[in-house]
Amino acid sequence: MREDFNDYLAFLAVAQERSFTRAAARLSISQSTLSHIIRRLEERLGMRLLMRTTRKVAPTEIGEKLMAALEPRLDAIETDISTLLRFRDTPAGTVRLTVSDHILHECVWPSLAPTLKNYPDIQVELSQENGFIDIVEGRFDAGVRLGDDVVKDMIAVRIGADWQPAIIGSADYLEKAGTPSHPSELVHHNCINIRHSKAGQLYAWEFEKGEEKLNLKVHGQLIYNSVYPMLASVEAGYGLAYVPDDLAESGVKQGRWVRILKEWSPVFRGYHLYYPSRRQMSPALKVIIDALRYRSVE
Repeated sequence: MREDFNDYLAFLAVAQERSFTRAAARLSISQSTLSHIIRRLEERLGMRLLMRTTRKVAPTEIGEKLMAALEPRLDAIETDISTLLRFRDTPAGTVRLTVSDHILHECVWPSLAPTLKNYPDIQVELSQENGFIDIVEGRFDAGVRLGDDVVKDMIAVRIGADWQPAIIGSADYLEKAGTPSHPSELVHHNCINIRHSKAGQLYAWEFEKGEEKLNLKVHGQLIYNSVYPMLASVEAGYGLAYVPDDLAESGVKQGRWVRILKEWSPVFRGYHLYYPSRRQMSPALKVIIDALRYRSVE
């Protein structure tokens, strides 16, 4: 089929140029090769496509009909290819990102929102997933993970500052259940869990103080796959939750909940946008990366 297509292109060049010499130059092949191609095409079709004399070349009636069939189709192909090439040089097209609910609402969207207004031809698909996603298998252009969780064969760009988790509970809950002084005491508390994917395990709460490090599986009445409903449940007195400190801060200041075990909070490396390779990166993805790139405030 590919050989047939090339033969039709050769025929069209001769028919349009009305000359084997000019057509051969246009196709960057020799006249003898071009003559062989046309002869092979005519034999395969069983029809004469060109009338040849010593002075001129012209399409036969069948050749004219073949030209009429080929030209609009080739023009459409060239138009489609030109449209595709626009994505190579201009920020346009779709960029698919997989992100967690927290980083989407607190970092990604606030950074993207003003930028996207300047690039109306960029379409961003934001898939909210709290878990490890294979971006190649999922056909995503990039994903977001904590710096320590980015796999080694990926390119990573920091998009957020380092942060700490916070354990929070309502004052009413802590008054009734008591305030733990050590993470091990959480086994006696109603803890609000989060599952990072539909089939994934419950997230183990991480603690660190000096040389001591703990990963604890906690239990409770509620399990979510998003961090935001956890805040409402904490405020309603359903138990303790383990959330990013930026989500805990305002509620603590307003007295909606209390932060506990702060001295046991580890420091997590900031979120990073990661993607497979810099080679042949689309201009649209470059715009997204530049918009999200973390710029520390001194």
